[in-house]
Amino acid sequence: DEAWFTKTRDAVVDTREGLVLTLEDLGFEVLPSQANFVFARHPGRDAAELAAQLRERKVLVRHFRQPRIAQYLRISIGTRDQCTALVGALRDILSGG
Repeated sequence: DEAWFTKTRDAVVDTREGLVLTLEDLGFEVLPSQANFVFARHPGRDAAELAAQLRERKVLVRHFRQPRIAQYLRISIGTRDQCTALVGALRDILSGG
């Protein structure tokens, strides 16, 4: 179903681009991505701690302990509502909430 594929792909790309801009506004460094996820790090926050604080808020991201990516979060591109929940939780965490 080519029409469904195109619609879904375009939605992921659009959501990813918006999420990247928002993460950058929050101070994150985001690696270029053409996938359904991004790798992002915050220079002032430990990635493992961020992942744990997000989990406490029922927002799941991946954190890997491998040396080259230990300070990055792997954030899947979900729905707009899911990305909004992620951003809200990150804003709360970064503001000390």
